Amino acid sequence: MKKTIATLIAGLFATAAFAQTPAPAATTTPAAAKAEAKHEKQAAKAEVKETKAAAKAEVKEAKADAKETKAEAKETKAEAKAEVKDAKAEHKAAKAEHKAAKAEHKDTTVAVATPAK
Repeated sequence: MKKTIATLIAGLFATAAFAQTPAPAATTTPAAAKAEAKHEKQAAKAEVKETKAAAKAEVKEAKADAKETKAEAKETKAEAKAEVKDAKAEHKAAKAEHKAAKAEHKDTTVAVATPAK
């Protein structure tokens, strides 16, 4: 009985050890290796092509954004110039109005200050 149990246990260990050994590496034929290398090369070329196309698209988009930003800056500058021009015109008009009011005030004070004979 002891021998039977020992044999069963030894068989169990042997089975476990055999199950853990790695499977033999599959050897590839030279033709299969060439085909695989060719496929990888084509995939790499396609990836490079896609990357270049994406980069070109990004550059194009960046240029368009820059152009748009430049146009917006030009427009903003023109608006600011117009606002400055309007402000100067308003200031000039207010200054003229103030001068006229000052002259009118001077005329009325001179007329009141001189006694009538």
